[in-house]
Amino acid sequence: MIFRADDLRHLVIRDTLKYLGDWSEAAENLLVGTAIHESGLGFCLKDNRRLGIYHISPSGHRAVWDHYLVHHLELASLVRGLAGQHAFLTDPHGELLSNLKYATAIAWCIYRKAEEPLPEADDIAGLGRFWHRHFHARPSGYPGDFVRNYRDLGSTKGRGTGGMAA
Repeated sequence: MIFRADDLRHLVIRDTLKYLGDWSEAAENLLVGTAIHESGLGFCLKDNRRLGIYHISPSGHRAVWDHYLVHHLELASLVRGLAGQHAFLTDPHGELLSNLKYATAIAWCIYRKAEEPLPEADDIAGLGRFWHRHFHARPSGYPGDFVRNYRDLGSTKGRGTGGMAA
């Protein structure tokens, strides 16, 4: 684990979701849980072809831009604003490894394109099912794994202000 869940939550995820105009406690918990489950909060930043704290594949990254953001131009402009000016042009997938806010925005767009309401913020099993249905074409585990990892690596600090429910 490179990051503490609370640090990632408060310094990256919450700021990014607010910047995008999409903050909710459920969205925040879903993204914290995704980072916990996918990479162990940064313990493993590359898994086969999946990159960064959310383990997003290059094809998944392209799909967000080509099939979702292309239809949401204001959101696309906000997401592009998070990317490095030159780095994005020379190595866009590298931004998933080196730019936490950009990677968070892309992860959120993967969920957002599902156009389904999120489970309640404290429904960790529901968030696990949501992750399983929408985050990867071939999920890296099962909803129960998501829940177990969330409870093992998450923190209960900040409960009531976006903190994780146990």
